Amino acid sequence: MGMRVLFVAGFGPIASDVAAARAFYMDALGLRFQADGDYLHTGALAGVKHFALWPLAQAAQSCFGTEVWPAG
Repeated sequence: MGMRVLFVAGFGPIASDVAAARAFYMDALGLRFQADGDYLHTGALAGVKHFALWPLAQAAQSCFGTEVWPAG
């Protein structure tokens, strides 16, 4: 019996250069985002409830408690 996926709850690539990532996703793929500071997100991507571009500093803060991603 096969599995049927109805949707992806959320997906957010981590971007070290949010402006370049925004340009790629907007220009190449035609996505439009809502902005909450540097955090860009949309609920308009078919099959995904929440898609976001997550700034590297925010991801590092969430994972490591510092705005700088550790080298190792």
